[in-house]
Amino acid sequence: MQQIVNSSYCYAKSWLNEGEVADYIPELCKVDKDQFGVCITNLVGQTYGSGDFEQKFTVQSICKVILLITALKDVGFDAVFARVGMEPTGDKFNSIIRLETGSGKPLNPMINAGAIAVSSCLKGTNVEEKFEKVLAMANALFGKTDTEYDKSVFLSEQTTGDRNRALAYMMRSGGVFENNVDEILNVYFKSCSILASCKDISHMGAVLANEGRSPTTGKMIVDPFFVKVVLSLMSICGLYDASGEFALRVGICAKSGVGGGILGVVPNRMGIATFAPRLDSKGNSCCGIKAMEYLSQALSLSIF
Repeated sequence: MQQIVNSSYCYAKSWLNEGEVADYIPELCKVDKDQFGVCITNLVGQTYGSGDFEQKFTVQSICKVILLITALKDVGFDAVFARVGMEPTGDKFNSIIRLETGSGKPLNPMINAGAIAVSSCLKGTNVEEKFEKVLAMANALFGKTDTEYDKSVFLSEQTTGDRNRALAYMMRSGGVFENNVDEILNVYFKSCSILASCKDISHMGAVLANEGRSPTTGKMIVDPFFVKVVLSLMSICGLYDASGEFALRVGICAKSGVGGGILGVVPNRMGIATFAPRLDSKGNSCCGIKAMEYLSQALSLSIF
C-alpha cells in the first residue's frame, strides 16, 4: 500500500504547477504553493502517507461535512433538512441564483449557502458555544484532542466574506432561518478555518468508511444513518459542478475545499486525503484530483 501511495504522489506531482490558489481569501495566497501530500487510513487505523501529508492547512469546505454531522447530531435529520435540500447543483459553490429562482432553500449542504443554513441549526447561546461543538466533532473525526483553527484565515474570511454574507441575508429574508446573521457566519468562517493535515482528514474518511466507528479506538462517533446521509451527499455534490466528472473518473465519495484539500471515502475500505493548494477553475485541487484518479485505478476503488 505504501508503494501505491508513493506512486500516486509521483504521478500527480506532474500537475503541481497547474492551477492557482484561492486568491479571494487573502490569507490563502500566503501558503507554499508547492506543497503536496497524499494519505490513506484503513479500517484498522494503519496510515500510509507520502509528501507533505502531515502539513496542516485550513480545511475550508471540507468543514461542510463536519458541520453537517454536528448539526444532525445536535438537532436531527428533519430539523436540518427543513432548512436545506438534498439535490445536486450545476452552479458554482458560492452561487446565489437558486436562492432567488427556486424555493429559497439552498439545494444541498455541500455548497456555501447550504453550509450556512446548516450552521444556523446548531444549538447554543453564542458563537463560542456552537463552534465548540464543531471543534469537538472535528477532534473525534480526526482522532485527536488538540484541533485548532487559524485565526488569521478566520479574520481574512470574515473581512472579505461579502458574498457569503449576501447568501445569509437572502436566506433570512426568505424565511430559511431567523437567527443572527453575523453569529451564523462566524461559526461558518471559524469552521472553514479549522486546521488539519492529510493524516487527520484520512482518519476522518476512515471513520465514515467504517460506518461511523473510529478505526483506532472502535468507538462509535457518527450514527450509521447519518453516515449514509453524508456519503450520499458527498457522492453527488462533494466537488461542486465537477461532481459528475469526478464520479465518472474516480467514483468515490469525496469533498473538496479551496484550501487545497480533498477528503475521500471508500465505504468498508479506507479514507483518503490529498492536499495541494493550486486549484482548477472549479475550485478543486489539481494534484489532488490526479492522485485520487491514480489511486482509484490502482486499487479498483470506484463504487460504481
